[in-house]
Amino acid sequence: MADRTIKDVVSTIPDAISSAVKSVLDKAPFNQSSDSGNGSRTVAQEIRMTSGQETLDQKMQKLSINYLKPQRDRTRSSKALVWKGTKSLAVEDVGVPLLMEPGDAIVRITMTCVCGSDLHMYANEVPGGHVMESGDILGHEAVGVVESVGSAVTKFKEGDRVVIAFAITCGNCRFCKKQMYTLCDTTNPSVDMAKLYGQNLAGVFGYSHLTGGYDGLQAEHARVPLADNNMHLIPDSIPDNKALLVSDVCCTAWHGNELVEVNNETESVAVWGAGPVGLLAAYFAKFRGAKHVVLIDPHEYRLERAREFGVRTINIEKAVAADELLKMFPDGVEKCIDCAGFRFPKTVLHKMLRAAKVETDSPEIIQEMVKVCQKGGQIALIGDYFGTANNFPIGAMMEKSFTIRGGQAFVQKYWDHLLNLIQKDEIDPTFVESHCVTFDDLPKAYECFFNRQDEIVKPIVTTRFSTDKSSFKIPPKKCLCDKSDNNK
Repeated sequence: MADRTIKDVVSTIPDAISSAVKSVLDKAPFNQSSDSGNGSRTVAQEIRMTSGQETLDQKMQKLSINYLKPQRDRTRSSKALVWKGTKSLAVEDVGVPLLMEPGDAIVRITMTCVCGSDLHMYANEVPGGHVMESGDILGHEAVGVVESVGSAVTKFKEGDRVVIAFAITCGNCRFCKKQMYTLCDTTNPSVDMAKLYGQNLAGVFGYSHLTGGYDGLQAEHARVPLADNNMHLIPDSIPDNKALLVSDVCCTAWHGNELVEVNNETESVAVWGAGPVGLLAAYFAKFRGAKHVVLIDPHEYRLERAREFGVRTINIEKAVAADELLKMFPDGVEKCIDCAGFRFPKTVLHKMLRAAKVETDSPEIIQEMVKVCQKGGQIALIGDYFGTANNFPIGAMMEKSFTIRGGQAFVQKYWDHLLNLIQKDEIDPTFVESHCVTFDDLPKAYECFFNRQDEIVKPIVTTRFSTDKSSFKIPPKKCLCDKSDNNK
């Protein structure tokens, strides 16, 4: 033992923990597949066995659309980004999807992009027993031109330019009627989500089988179910690369500000994570009138963008965020927004716990927020969390009388307002767009984004249909495929 280094000892701990808790983990809901130990049950059979309040028929009648993978016209070429395995992607010809329901629309995609949350699927880190399958099409943000519509579609016609919401919602259930669209009751048949959370949330394009297993929007053509509720016309004066951001990141950043009620009486806001959502959350906090806004991140190139619009920054590679925030605000921060989420453990302990699968989500950002948030303050969790965490700060969370809210953005609630602000030039979210890549370069974009290479923040992606330069303006940013010296 004397000859072993500390590093040697530490390296054995995850294996030891894994062995000790294996029997527990095997029974954990996030490690059980829908057919674990049950032969080959269908989704319908699982619903019958796990639904104590509804019969199978009642449950299935609530499902508002056809969940089958769309039929495709293989005689027409159409590329899509396909997940092949952990950190393995390919651009493949999958054919053009066909209309399957009267409410469907087929959209010819002119621009898409890569979201930080797409990296969860890329790395296969979403918990659940039936999460990713080889052949899944990724992506949940896109704009395009309507190619065809089903007989029940009334708001759109062939040739319309549209932005597509990341979440698939029915518009008619109790939650949609309250404008809480991502809590939609009827668009996600995932048995695993019901096991994890007790109820299902809305389906999401290209976001694993936990959210329905829908084909994603990183494709040259996409089928949009319930199109009247999940697409929005793009005004002629708004270019594609601006409208594209309303598909998700703009609305998500706005949602974070809504959850903690940022307004012109707000004294202080702290935002964790300077990816596109975090940058926009800080930008919107300033726009909505907050006096002091601080953005926390380990990457200086991302923090530089925030300082350009008057946000204070903390680089956690150089300082302890909690210590610095309490120096700035001795009574605590009034409103805190987490835009980073589950995938970024900082301490050796939580790195080991995640490696050993004793926890799926790191709680360290939440620990910091609970410490620095003022008594009676407000906390918003809009960075993705999926499963469970250890050393959760439940005591301080209860004792300090916080208001804590979370959830995926209600895009359909916000996009009218945000498109109007963009059209009037009151906001311009495109400062987060750092790279422009061609569709065939998407696998490389994911690799660079995941590894934080080339100072990447938000890569936008053109398709073969992105040829009408009058309809949008590609920002003059660096390209991943550019081999010139100034891009090194």
